[in-house]
Amino acid sequence: MTKYAHVQGFVEPGFGKVAEAFEANFSERGELGAGFALYADGRKVVDIWGGVADRKSGEPWTDRTLQLVFSSTKGASALCVAQLVGEGRLSYDDKVAQHWPEFAAHGKEGVTVGELLSHQAGLIALDTKLSFDEVMAVEPVIAALAAQQPLWELGDGHGYHALTYGWLAGELVRRVDGRTIGRYFADEVAGPLGLDFWIGLPESEEPRVSKLALQPPPETPEEIAAAAALLGPGTNGYRALTLDGTIRMAPENHFNGRALHATEMPGANGITNAGSLARMYAATIGEVDGVRVLPAEMVDAVRAERVFGPDRTLIRPTRFGAGFWLHEEGTPMIQDGSFGHPGAGGSLGYANPELGIGYGYVMNQMLGGLTGDPRTVALNDAVLASL
Repeated sequence: MTKYAHVQGFVEPGFGKVAEAFEANFSERGELGAGFALYADGRKVVDIWGGVADRKSGEPWTDRTLQLVFSSTKGASALCVAQLVGEGRLSYDDKVAQHWPEFAAHGKEGVTVGELLSHQAGLIALDTKLSFDEVMAVEPVIAALAAQQPLWELGDGHGYHALTYGWLAGELVRRVDGRTIGRYFADEVAGPLGLDFWIGLPESEEPRVSKLALQPPPETPEEIAAAAALLGPGTNGYRALTLDGTIRMAPENHFNGRALHATEMPGANGITNAGSLARMYAATIGEVDGVRVLPAEMVDAVRAERVFGPDRTLIRPTRFGAGFWLHEEGTPMIQDGSFGHPGAGGSLGYANPELGIGYGYVMNQMLGGLTGDPRTVALNDAVLASL
């Protein structure tokens, strides 16, 4: 890869446009450190990385660098639930309270598993104020969610459960299987596939984690107004994305800290690399080195559209299947039929069964955009042009 200033790794002949787009992310789109990988028909065809893992120290991004991927973790959590559904131990039509009786409090007895996973339950934040340490302990969050009164009635729309989604899905898995979702994922997905992917990072892996760099603050009046509408005090966005200010990115960034890396926050603290993210998704639609993690008959079930429309949290249209984000204008994947999940700041993982691809992109420079991160849009276009 010597022809590129920032690209290291492996690119199969025919996929040079992907390396070119990745390189251009550094020169034209504000990239700091990142990795990208692509599987086609169960075979790795691209695995590249570049830049720096830590802006302050200048430590280079290598093939061993790991990255926290925020809500791209939700795809891994949705996969765990889908496996249980595929095994007949759970149904998307089941009432959550069948498996978690305490959840029925305050009128939640009718919420189904499918509705929970598609952000319809109205549990985007906690009325019970918990400390950071209590949130990291997980059990207080589970108890608070079970006792919580929904913020809206079932059937009255959907709103992105930015952090609470993971604890809700995780407790459902624990009630059905007995293992925490982090342990379940390690045993049933990461282990069989040989992934560097954790929900609850072992301390031994901590030195490999890249440091997140925050998105530059809004500058134009339009950007400032949009940020205030989404994240102003008391908004659903602020409540959902920060648990009413308990989880912060400034002045101290909790997402760069050991405590948040070590806990199980199955909606937002997965730590992985691009190769593992792409490999996981490739194994949802076919075998990868003899391993498949989602039965073929479950693929259409997980990507069947459950909601599409105005989001009470993100104040723009969003589209969800059974816990997976689906291709739409605000979060473009490669084409319709794709299922996966983006993460705050730009990370993205997905599968497209019709094209036979598993896609993974991770980065440390957080950016954003209402019509998709320009870095992943460019990579999407390059992949499509290479197939």
